[in-house]
Amino acid sequence: MNNLSNLNSESFGSKASGNNLLWQYVQSMSPETVAELYKPSSPDVLQAMERTIVTMLGSLPSEDFNVLITTSRDNLGRLLASAMLNGYFLHNAEQRMVFEKSLQAADAQSED
Repeated sequence: MNNLSNLNSESFGSKASGNNLLWQYVQSMSPETVAELYKPSSPDVLQAMERTIVTMLGSLPSEDFNVLITTSRDNLGRLLASAMLNGYFLHNAEQRMVFEKSLQAADAQSED
């Protein structure tokens, strides 16, 4: 992953107050890094993210309804930020679960 310290100050610019530093940082990443960032870590996390987004948007089945959602740019940004935070939370929870299982397995093995 690109390191912030490797980016020069021009990459982040300070021309207008509307500059989005996060977006500029993402644009400075290699396509491979960006692909890794948006790929879910497991099918369980992907399924949980899908359920969360469906809940946020509404759960009418698309095969029965022609659903069209309109929103403002700001609201879409908030939705995306919320989805990202949920993704990080779920990923961290999954890592913790794997870690706890590893500790339990190590404890059980040391008792034997």
